[in-house]
Amino acid sequence: MRDVLRGTLGRSLRTLSDEDRLVAAWAVACGTALAERAAVVGLDEDRVLHVRVLQPEWQDQFAQMRMMLTEDLRKIAGVRVQTIHFEGQVPQSPRGRKNGLTGTKKPAAKPMDARAKERRKNS
Repeated sequence: MRDVLRGTLGRSLRTLSDEDRLVAAWAVACGTALAERAAVVGLDEDRVLHVRVLQPEWQDQFAQMRMMLTEDLRKIAGVRVQTIHFEGQVPQSPRGRKNGLTGTKKPAAKPMDARAKERRKNS
């Protein structure tokens, strides 16, 4: 059944961007329980997929599965991925403040693709 799902999902994702295809394929590649412990952040220009591990105790588990997940995501999403970089959660300061901002969190920087860099350069 899992192979059928993978094939069907792969065909239905063709119209989406590479990043959106990888996000959609994530739960199928990992399985639902594992997928809930990490979130796809983005795909950088070197084709490295950045994934934020939401619970530090799962970092090693994801690292051990890196090659398998990379291959599964390539097959399911039909996207060229060199490797996966697993990042930890950004730690909170003692009072819940980050970067000196009261009550707000600075969003994680999303890796820019070549088009975004070009737009930024031209603006």
